Amino acid sequence: MTDSNPVLASFIDNVKEQQAVWGLQDETGEGWVVCDSSEYEETDVMPLWSSEAQAKVHCTEEWQGYQPAPIPLEELLEYWIQDLHDDGVLVGIDWVAEQECLELDPITLAKSLVDIEQE
Repeated sequence: MTDSNPVLASFIDNVKEQQAVWGLQDETGEGWVVCDSSEYEETDVMPLWSSEAQAKVHCTEEWQGYQPAPIPLEELLEYWIQDLHDDGVLVGIDWVAEQECLELDPITLAKSLVDIEQE
C-alpha cells in the first residue's frame, strides 16, 4: 500500500526516523482532537502527523486550545490502534487543513507500521 500512495509512504518514512507520530492534545492532557470524516458519514477521524511542525500548524481556530503531543510508535501499536479500531475511529494521515486527506482504518496503518518498528 505504501508504494502506491505517496502520502502514506512519506508518513511511514518520517515515522520510521522519529519512532513517533503526533496528535493534538488538549491542555489537560486527557483529550485529543477527533473530527468528522470528510469521506464517510457518521465516522470520526483522529488526525496524526509524522512531525511536530506539521501538527503545530493546525493549532489554530477551533483547535487553538490544543498542542502537538508525541505518541511513541510502540505505544501507538500496542494500545492506540486497537482502541481506535474498536471505537470505529479512522486515522487521518498528515492532514493539511481544508484539503481532503488520507483516512485509514487503524489496523491498515498498523500493518504498514509494524515493518518499520522491527527495523
